[in-house]
Amino acid sequence: MTLDPLRVQIRADGTLHSVQVEGGATVAQALAQAGVQLGALDRVAPPLFALASAGSEIVITRVVEEFEIERVTLPYAQQIVRSEMLPTGTRRLLQAGRNGLEEVTYRVRIEDGREVSRAPIRRVELEAPVPEIVLAGAQSQTTTVNLPGRLAYLETGSAWVMSGTSRERVAAAITGDLDGRIFTLSPDGAWLVASRAAEDGLNTLWRYSTKASSDPLWLGVGNVVHPASWSPVEPWSLAVSTVEPSQAAPGWKANNDLLLIPIGEAPSSGSIEKVVAAQVGGRYGWWGTSYEWSPQGSTLAYRRPDGIGVIDAHTGRTVTSLPITPYVGATDWVWAPGLAWSADGRFIYTVNHAAPLGLEVPESSPAFDLVAIRVAGGSPLTLQPRVGMFANPAVSPARTGATGSEILVAYLQALQPLESEGSSYRLMMMDQDGSNARAVFPSEGEGGLEPQRVAWSPQGGYLAFLYRGDVWVVEVSTGLAQPLTASGRVTAVDWR
Repeated sequence: MTLDPLRVQIRADGTLHSVQVEGGATVAQALAQAGVQLGALDRVAPPLFALASAGSEIVITRVVEEFEIERVTLPYAQQIVRSEMLPTGTRRLLQAGRNGLEEVTYRVRIEDGREVSRAPIRRVELEAPVPEIVLAGAQSQTTTVNLPGRLAYLETGSAWVMSGTSRERVAAAITGDLDGRIFTLSPDGAWLVASRAAEDGLNTLWRYSTKASSDPLWLGVGNVVHPASWSPVEPWSLAVSTVEPSQAAPGWKANNDLLLIPIGEAPSSGSIEKVVAAQVGGRYGWWGTSYEWSPQGSTLAYRRPDGIGVIDAHTGRTVTSLPITPYVGATDWVWAPGLAWSADGRFIYTVNHAAPLGLEVPESSPAFDLVAIRVAGGSPLTLQPRVGMFANPAVSPARTGATGSEILVAYLQALQPLESEGSSYRLMMMDQDGSNARAVFPSEGEGGLEPQRVAWSPQGGYLAFLYRGDVWVVEVSTGLAQPLTASGRVTAVDWR
């Protein structure tokens, strides 16, 4: 049976065509008979497989996709940095802002000659914007204090250095992105090494001059979250251990390696010395290891959650070690003891996780003692019991005291010794043998300090520490304490 011919209308390219087709023909056959070509993206209504009907209209929408490239301005941001160099209420432009430039590729969809959509599919930053940095005055009414050496502190992501007096301060790094994990002055005070937050990884290490204006230098190393230690003699080098970023808590997995980075010259891949290769690092090795140079510069002490020890600085060979019962908190962190060398390099002051006081398992014991360990070997000597897990001893330089030359040990004492994980602390001081222990700061009844490692002045006459977000100093001979800042936003301090 033959069906009667049909006449259909075809609307395409702004023109209406009339064509006669055989009965039962599809839309695709009608278009072919009319000689209408379709592009790959063209739309047809009714669809191509539908049967054509008498008097129906077939509508073709011409669709084209094009790619366009545009250059777009990236506006600069403004950073406000509070500065006690300026009176409150005043501002000073420290760095002019500059817009950046970005190349954006768009996919443009055009239907019947009219643009219907535009979507970015690729962005390339040609020039990064430079932020405008404005110093906002926050000058405090603190009393001027004479300061030997150089005292550096970290405030709202930027580094400042005091020299001579607490009023004489200069900016060492106005970046706003110092993360505070590494913030340490070289033994001569000429260099500051600080870590900066990074988009790719956890952070990067940078060197800044504290004496003269010079460009910062990237040290070629990143992902350092545990304390770094300076070699005691020139040429200066910095001992660090690295980690690998991780999605799991605490945000990294430690390499437990040991790198020595030269600081007085531009580092290169050849000049960074790897003393210890990446390793498991013992029990809870994922947390990590940190190192502390001995005063003689031939060995380093290491600390990790399951013990401390001494290694040869050239070979990485372990000289001696002391196992410590690990303490694991309720959250995703592991305790590692603070430590400091004696001035003669014969002893290490540290915190020992003591035996249980009741029926608890050893790992949960709340007792922590300040001890001295003889590097040559032997049992730890308990100097101060029940100090708390964050006692963090710090040995002074040799200073002249009432009875001649003396060396003191500063440490923190938990206000709740058997609940030291969440306790605040009191700054204490003792003689090298643990005798003559006395409280330094704060006064009885006042709020305590947050866990930290205090910083001795170069001649040992003062201690610097953080209290309620500001830098304070205390004179050892008189016990008089004085704040040096008043912003409430300081997060790290060092003194050389």
